Amino acid sequence: MRTVAEINDKIRRHQAVVVTLEELKARVAEHGIAETAKEVDAIATGTFEPMESSGAIINLGQTDPPMKIRQCWIDGVLAYSGFGAVDLYLGASQMAEPREGDHRSEHSALSNSDRGGGHVIEDLIAGKALPIRALGHGTDCYPRQSFEASIDGQSINQFYLYNPRNLYQNFIVGVNGGDRPLYTYLGPLLPRLGNAIYANTGALSPLLNDPDLELIGIGTRIFIGGAIGYITWEGTQHFPLQKRLSNRTPIGPAATLALIGDAKQMNPKWVRGCYFKNYGPSLMLGVGIPLPVLNEEVVQRCAVSDEDIVAPVVDFSIPRRNRPTFGLVSYAQLKTGKIAIDGKRVRTAPLASIYLSRQVALELKQMIESGDFTLTEPVAPISRDRSFLPQDNLRGMDS
Repeated sequence: MRTVAEINDKIRRHQAVVVTLEELKARVAEHGIAETAKEVDAIATGTFEPMESSGAIINLGQTDPPMKIRQCWIDGVLAYSGFGAVDLYLGASQMAEPREGDHRSEHSALSNSDRGGGHVIEDLIAGKALPIRALGHGTDCYPRQSFEASIDGQSINQFYLYNPRNLYQNFIVGVNGGDRPLYTYLGPLLPRLGNAIYANTGALSPLLNDPDLELIGIGTRIFIGGAIGYITWEGTQHFPLQKRLSNRTPIGPAATLALIGDAKQMNPKWVRGCYFKNYGPSLMLGVGIPLPVLNEEVVQRCAVSDEDIVAPVVDFSIPRRNRPTFGLVSYAQLKTGKIAIDGKRVRTAPLASIYLSRQVALELKQMIESGDFTLTEPVAPISRDRSFLPQDNLRGMDS
């Protein structure tokens, strides 16, 4: 029906018809797939959720005399320094090192022990000045041994997010069938099936509307943290061979993406450090992917509803990689606030923000409509046949 080049030409002339994913689904319900495909040029998707496999590449610039950093802390959070002299990687889930006198309080701001790399990334994006302390290796060409100063996001050379795993294509629902509370990457799970937490936004999730990754790939331009970024590769734990329903949506965790974007252009509204009690720090991140309406099949896939997408209910009380499940549940059921497990009504709650996911899609839509954001064609596809390799063959490592 149309090409990406034709859509971009309409975007530049401010004539493109751009809708959010929810708006598209509403159009399909009212006008049908064929008519909607004729009218719409691009679809803006979005999500705002924890993405702990994220981090920032930082280049400090050289000191005088020059220095080869071997250890570095930014506001008490250790940054990896095992490559270039003043290149660092600050992981979102790296915990701050405790300071004397630290304590947790439910009635005050986070103590340093509850902070992590995600909070540091947020603060740098927000323009805050943070203390930095570095120790040098000490060589003939890099003689300096130590360095202390303060930095902010604009006082360093490169500052960009490079995230090894974002945007899970579907995920799990966590419950706890045991007798004590469990503190997990999904948040607290109450004993005896006291609650159920799901991490994906279902029919709003970007990758569930392009289930076979036919529209996106390496080089696809995206919205990340309020700025323009790109898909760089498949993400870690990418598992496109997950079992799928007839509509091609997976029944559990499947595809993932590696993303990149200039943090100096980002907005702290869309990049927020967070902390999971007794688990650790993470990063809440807003990501949006535009989908070009090339033909009716694109609209048909994007018309998928929460009733037609399922996730497995997994019991975290069993400390194994392959935990028992209580079967599959639809996102329509999850979003009612309660599901039935073994005849018991269990409260549900989303880990992702449905409201802010909608706002990400709306902001991306506005960027496209204004001509500030054009679409790209992938330079290479994302792998569709990657298997998942567990570590079952390690010896002498049991604990």
